[in-house]
Amino acid sequence: MNHIYGYARVSSTDQDLSIQEAALKAAGATVIRSEKKTGTTTKGRDELATLIEFARPGDTIIVTRIDRLARSIGDLSKIVDELTTKGVHLKATEQPIDTSSPAGRAFLQMLGVFAEFETAIRKERQLEGIAKAKANGVYKGRTPKIAVDEVMKLIGAGMRPTDIAKELKIGRASVYRALANDG
Repeated sequence: MNHIYGYARVSSTDQDLSIQEAALKAAGATVIRSEKKTGTTTKGRDELATLIEFARPGDTIIVTRIDRLARSIGDLSKIVDELTTKGVHLKATEQPIDTSSPAGRAFLQMLGVFAEFETAIRKERQLEGIAKAKANGVYKGRTPKIAVDEVMKLIGAGMRPTDIAKELKIGRASVYRALANDG
């Protein structure tokens, strides 16, 4: 017997999964795996990995939109290849995606390209905004996690950077950055 499994994902902990979960149930999903993780990578997305591993030939994994599954064409392609190899179909409730048909596979590939393009544009805009804020003196970057004066005090006491890193429980590279920023 073939099963329909649902996968729901939101990017941050303050977002709600209930709308996606309701749509997946309405589409016939008998089991729904949900998680609150970024979609830019499949690393750390244990619910998705469990679902892919659990699905058997003839089963279908359903999502509301393809961007719930992946944000990069590389990750999307990897997921679809893995599902195809297993004989598992992929469908979306809000898009005409169904990997059991040639038209559905073509549409999936097009959406993957657009999703990656959209992510690249968003990142470019973010970097432009940061550059503008820095130019206006508004954006200072994140606050340092270590006190440069503490590192300098320990250097003055004759400690080596490796020992300072252990003492302050920071990375050795952070010690060298502190030294570079002080001089």
